[in-house]
Formats: sequence, C-alpha cells, structure tokens
Amino acid sequence: MCRFATCGMVTDMNVNTASYHHPVAPDAAFEDLTLPEMFERTVENDRAAPFLHFLGRTYSYGEMFDEARRFAAGLIAAGIERGDRVGLFLPNVPIYASAYYGAMMAGAVVVNFSPLYSVEELAWQVGDSGTRVLVTIDVPELYDTAAKVLDGSDLATLVVGSLGDMLPRVKGTALKLFKRSQIADVQWGSAIRRWSDMLKPWPEGEATLDERDALALLQYTGGTTGRPKGAMLGHSQLAQNAQQVAAINPHENPREEVFMGALPFFHVFANTALLNHAVASGGSIAMVPRFDAGQVLKTIQRYRATGFPGVPTMFQALLDHPKLAKTDLSSLRVCISGGAPMPAPVHDRFEEVTGVRVVEGYGLTESAGVVSTNPYEGVRKKGTIGQLVPGTSVILLDKEDPTMLAPEGEPGELAIHGPQIMRGYWNRPETDAETFVEREGRRYLRTGDVAAIDSDGFLSIVDRIKDMIAVGGFKVFPSVVEDALLKHEAIKEALVIGVPDTYRGEVPRAYVTLADPEADIGADALKGWLNDRIGKHERVDKVVIREELPKTIIGKLDRKALRAEVL
Repeated sequence: MCRFATCGMVTDMNVNTASYHHPVAPDAAFEDLTLPEMFERTVENDRAAPFLHFLGRTYSYGEMFDEARRFAAGLIAAGIERGDRVGLFLPNVPIYASAYYGAMMAGAVVVNFSPLYSVEELAWQVGDSGTRVLVTIDVPELYDTAAKVLDGSDLATLVVGSLGDMLPRVKGTALKLFKRSQIADVQWGSAIRRWSDMLKPWPEGEATLDERDALALLQYTGGTTGRPKGAMLGHSQLAQNAQQVAAINPHENPREEVFMGALPFFHVFANTALLNHAVASGGSIAMVPRFDAGQVLKTIQRYRATGFPGVPTMFQALLDHPKLAKTDLSSLRVCISGGAPMPAPVHDRFEEVTGVRVVEGYGLTESAGVVSTNPYEGVRKKGTIGQLVPGTSVILLDKEDPTMLAPEGEPGELAIHGPQIMRGYWNRPETDAETFVEREGRRYLRTGDVAAIDSDGFLSIVDRIKDMIAVGGFKVFPSVVEDALLKHEAIKEALVIGVPDTYRGEVPRAYVTLADPEADIGADALKGWLNDRIGKHERVDKVVIREELPKTIIGKLDRKALRAEVL
C-alpha cells in the first residue's frame, strides 16, 4: 500500500511498489536524535573512516568529531550558552563541519550565511538572528566583509580559520608563501580570534546537548518578497530528514558512498543531502570550495565519487566543459537534481553523454531540505519531482481558497506534513496563519507551489502561485511556456514573467539565452515559433534574447531577480 495525495486528499492505493517505489515502507518511522548524537554513533562505528576529502587531504570521522568537540568546548569557555546563535560565513571548507556540529554540541543554534553576502546583507541577518559568534576564514573577500559587520553590529566575536592549515602540508605552505589567503592588520584578541585558539579540551563531566526538541539551525530563505526569513529547524527535523534521504538509497554498502560535494554547505539542499546525509550513512564527501566544472570533473575521477547532488545549471556547465568526454565517470551511480526544474534537453543529453542516471527531487528550506525524489533504481518519471520520501504526506489545496481542498482532478497548492517540517519562522509568529494549514489534526506546510499527482504517487510541480500570470481572467503558468521554449534547439535557458498590459492586465514575456550565442536566429522568429505551439492566452508579447539570465547563489534561474530588473 502506498500512501499519497490524489485529487486533493490523502489516499491509500495499490501500486507496483517493486517497479516504482523507494526501498523503504512509505510510513516508515525514523529515530529522533540530535545531530551530535547521530555524528557520535557514526564515529563509534569506525573512527578511522574517511569523512571529508578536500583538495588532496582526507579527514577522518574521528578527527572531525574531536575538532568539533574542542570547538564546542571553546564556545562554552567563551560564554556561549544553550540557545545562543553561532553563525557560519564559510565556503565549503573542512571547518564548516566541525563548526556546525561543534556549535550544536555546545547547545548553540547554527545560523548559515552565504559567502556572497554584502556587508549590508550580512549585517541585517546577523542582527535579525541575534548571532553572537561568527566563523569565517582568512580569505580577504570574506574576512573584510565580516570585520566590517563586527565593527558595526552587536556581533561579539569573529573566529577566523586558516585556509592554508586545512590543505595538505605542501599546498598549505605554498599558499602562505604566496600570501594568497593572507589578511593584514588584524588585531587579534577577544573580539577577533584564531580558529586554533578556540579549540579547547572538553570539560570533564560536561554533557553534550541531549535535547532532541531543541532548535538546531536558522536557515534563511528569501521567499518571493521582502527580507529573508529564518526557518526554525530543530535537531529532530534535520536528523530525521537525513535518515529519510539515507533510507531511499538502495545500495547495499552506504559507508562506501563518496558524495561529490559541489553544492554549498550553507544551503539547505547541501546541508541535508550532503553533510547530514553522509553522517547518517557513514559515507564520505569529496568537497570543493565552490563550484567549478573542471575541478568537479577532476574530483569525481580522483575520489571515485558515487553520487552527485546538484542543481540543473551545474549539469549544464559539465556538459559545456571540454574535458567532460575525457573524464572517467564510471564510479557515479546516480546524480540528483534539485533546486529548480531540470530542462528535458539537459536531462536527456547529460544521461546520453555520461551514461549516468539523473533523478529529480524536490525540497524547501522549510522542509529541512528534501520532500520527494524519483527512485534511484527502477522506473522513474522524467519531468516529475518523484515520490514522497518515507514518513511524508501531502494534500493539494484550492489555488484560490487554501481553506479548501483542490477540486478533484485539478492541480492545487502543495501542502506537506512530515517529521522534517520546520517549526515556523524566527521571530515571526504572525506568519504562521498563512504558512500552515490544519486538517484532521495534522499541520501542513503551504509551499506556494502548484502541483499535480498521478496514480503512482509521482508529483509534478506546475508552477508557483505567486508566479502565475493573470491574462484577461485566465491563469498562465510560466513553466508551461518555458517548457515549450526549451524544445527549440537554439534555446539554452528560458524565463517567462508577466508584464503589465493595458487591455489584458498582464501578458507573458520570455527571456532566453542561446545554446550558441552566434546562432543566426532572431527574437521575432523565436516568438513566432513559440506562439504557434502554445495556447492563445499563453502567447508572449515578445522574446528577449540575452547573454545571460540572473541566477541565485546556488545557480538556479532567478525569476524574482529578473522581475525586479525589468519591471
């Protein structure tokens, strides 16, 4: 029996579980743990097992656990109390893991910050979260931003790690000699401290956090309008989502998994699908500081990576790289695409060129990372976001009236219930009424995504409610128009937004990039080709050809930024 939403209700139906479903019962329960407990169990199983591979240096589980505990001791010695916020302003470097788990061992709440933040963005989020300690590294672009925030905010302490110390000895020495990561004129002291000085012996008799219902992470999400909001994720939500992700992996030896760590750890997708997933299963991560297609290909081959979670633009970049055909990808079992819909041509071409299976999934900051995915083996359905991870259920709400279920047979707003769903937004209790709905004693998270679901339990995202375009009383889904555009061989990327129209209120307009920038094709020709293939109310007023389209910090196309730019 498979439990899934259909026609706006949660229903039980018989399906071919052997062909379609994940290798775990849909109603499976997962252990309620703190993240430090989950980490410690893996360490006790095999301290010497590899955890992180970083630019030629490998860190074991035991080594990283010990460093995390020493950082926790340093925080306690510095006066950090349970519930205080500790921020991570870091790229993918090894101390991200020891700072993340170490802060939680001390009972603190981690706050993730994008390394791309400006001074204003970082200062605002530090203030909103009440972050007391901020961890960064001695790369000038990061340190300088963090130091300015320290001077102009209530932030108490800046902890600075050495990139050179994290590299193999020869690389680290060369880096210091050439001063590529050196910062000057630092007044080391109580306000600015070296990472190494924060590592203290664990106090005898001191207990690590054991409150499974404690808050673990503030993960900020931009949403569609206004300032970012901090999603409150507890240890229970994060640990159980990591177990949900680990449970759908059908491979017999999860400890032998090597995940390609190109997604930024500060993002919720990587936090769950990479970092916590690896800890839950005992696998390792071959990490790079930031996404670079050439470095990713080299890392996959060097460490024999078995799994690669990424966003669609990463797979497109790999396809565009001249060394792809010469790279040995035979170790890869599966690639998981999330963060944004993967264009069908990219999906098909990547599988054709590499021979590696690509499965699409779906998740939200507010769901601790992962809600659904296509099966890693057996039958999957391209263009869908797959089936729910075990322990999760959904309903479809009416698009106009979220107090009602969607009419039978129609798409509706996806609302999710499961152990991974956030508690609410930090310091914004007034948003609960519009964020959650109650049905039959269950609390469902409203996603804002319009979804449909088939008889096998595969979900498809139709569009965002706030992205729908109202054309003379008709609702137009931008993704439908974008999908039609992407069928043209000349189109590489596409975004469609609604622009004001005096007669119809709004009209769709398409913005595209070309697969070959030198292609002999004009915007009017693309407009005519497109409008012949879509409904009358969906027709665009123009196609705008651009060299590039705006993207988010993890590389997915950014409709919000485009709208702000052109309207």
